[in-house]
Amino acid sequence: MTALLFPGQGSQLVGMGTEFYQNFNLVKNFFKEADEKLGYSLSKIILEGPENDLMLTQNTQPAILTVSCSIFKVLTDEFNFDLNKIQYFAGHSLGEYSALVCSDSLTFKDSLYLLHERGKAMQNAVPIGKGSMIAVLGLKTNEIKDLLGKIDFKDGVCEIANDNAEGQIIISGDCDSVNLFQKELKSKKIKSIPLKVSAPFHCSLMKVASENMKNKINQTTFSAPKIEIVNNVTAGIEKDPNEIKKLLIRQIYSTVNWRESMLNMSKNGVKNFIEIGPGKVLSGMVKRTISEAKTFSINSIADIKNLKDAIK
Repeated sequence: MTALLFPGQGSQLVGMGTEFYQNFNLVKNFFKEADEKLGYSLSKIILEGPENDLMLTQNTQPAILTVSCSIFKVLTDEFNFDLNKIQYFAGHSLGEYSALVCSDSLTFKDSLYLLHERGKAMQNAVPIGKGSMIAVLGLKTNEIKDLLGKIDFKDGVCEIANDNAEGQIIISGDCDSVNLFQKELKSKKIKSIPLKVSAPFHCSLMKVASENMKNKINQTTFSAPKIEIVNNVTAGIEKDPNEIKKLLIRQIYSTVNWRESMLNMSKNGVKNFIEIGPGKVLSGMVKRTISEAKTFSINSIADIKNLKDAIK
């Protein structure tokens, strides 16, 4: 059994999708549609940069969506990849929107709008320099929860943002609280790495952004996904469009339960995980959690040809 995975923020790089853009008109059409919907040249930012513009979260989010969805279309329309082989989709954070588009639950244009607005709302929720995120390496989720529970953050916020993989967990919150937690980790000789982010994503500081997005998501038309999507919030399946909307609203301030999502798919028989979009971040997470899993990353035309040979 096979699952398709769609990456989130952190996988972006200037020039992503260039080979597909140069070789397939349908990819050019995706990029053109993005430019027209957003009212500025997102395609230029994706293909040429500058990197500072691509790193702005209101650009990063629709940019990754555009690249992932266009690669998916090349896979299915140009290379006749059989979607009957796919049991599940899953997307990491903003990647969940890519999964919804590719499963015909949400239109590409609506998703572009929502992600651009989501990016702005998340950036504006916390003043720049007031929030922080760190990666904690080598600890299990329960061990981190125990540590967090023993520290008095007073009115501060320090929470698990992403449960990414075995031994790789992201913490998010206000700078003072995250710094306090980092000092506690250092005293116990536990490794942590500060992340270059513009805001503290997926923690309760993002509830303002969630409120901002509530009406926009609720006013958008969703359909039942044609392929089951494992969502970030519950790590389970949700088919009802109204419930999907509720989960997307919660997802903005909730933990991305990625490790649990991968384990649940594995328990249901998935052995092959195909990452659709820039980078190989998700493939690495899968391997850390399910050592016997086979992973494939689609970043080039050669990757698609190799995939077709590997998955008969």
